[in-house]
Amino acid sequence: MSRAKKRRIDQLLVDKGLFTSRERARRSLMAGVVFYEGKRIDKPGTFVDPAGEIQVKKDPCPFVSRGGLKLEAALREFNVSVQGRTALDAGASTGGFTQVLLKWGAKKVYAVDVGYGQLAWELRQDPRVTVLERTNLRYLTSDQLGARVDLVTLDLSFISLTKILAAVRDLLDREGEVVALVKPQFEAGPELVGKGGIVRDPMVHRRVLIDIIKKAVESGFQYRGVTYSPVCGADGNIEFFLMLGTGDPDVHKDFLPEVGTVVEKAHYILPDRHCK
Repeated sequence: MSRAKKRRIDQLLVDKGLFTSRERARRSLMAGVVFYEGKRIDKPGTFVDPAGEIQVKKDPCPFVSRGGLKLEAALREFNVSVQGRTALDAGASTGGFTQVLLKWGAKKVYAVDVGYGQLAWELRQDPRVTVLERTNLRYLTSDQLGARVDLVTLDLSFISLTKILAAVRDLLDREGEVVALVKPQFEAGPELVGKGGIVRDPMVHRRVLIDIIKKAVESGFQYRGVTYSPVCGADGNIEFFLMLGTGDPDVHKDFLPEVGTVVEKAHYILPDRHCK
């Protein structure tokens, strides 16, 4: 069949009544739950014959991105209270973290990203969400927000967390907290990142976490906990979460044993089940 008679699969899914919007169709395509003639289709721009058989399996992710699964697991692990708090989601992208914060009862969420036009439409229209696009977190101030925030979540790429912690500290209220996703490939030196951008060495994971925690304490944070993400990065990297607070940085748990235990557990549990 000529391409002129074929249809984009994301639009075809809407036309067939399988989804209410192209955005939802694209989300499910990228989640890998749409099959055309028995073959998984994960690119929304794929052209197909409209007469072909389409199957949609149950989407395992209830959020606009897999990031929502990661954050929700971390909030449970750290026992974070979100209800009634003002939060800032840095690196919002499509809004997985923002969506979880709203689900958990945040009264307001600032969705911050250096990019543009990525946040899901349903979140963009939510009156509890203030969208700050084309905004660099390193230069954002509480004056721009109009007030300090209670909770910051971080899901950043292509920049080390050590470079933004001081700026984040200045955005937080006196009893503020941070839940930060640690992506080792953006923290370790290039010589420590393997083929495909994957960090596989547990010693590198330990060093990355220790360096970030030390920088956090230097920036005025109190270390409160570390865990691994049960969902790996899209490229297959094992990722971690850090919990920080604005309490006295001199009063904190000894993080070295916790870091070692968490890294060891992550490498034991994750590779065969989730990661590449």
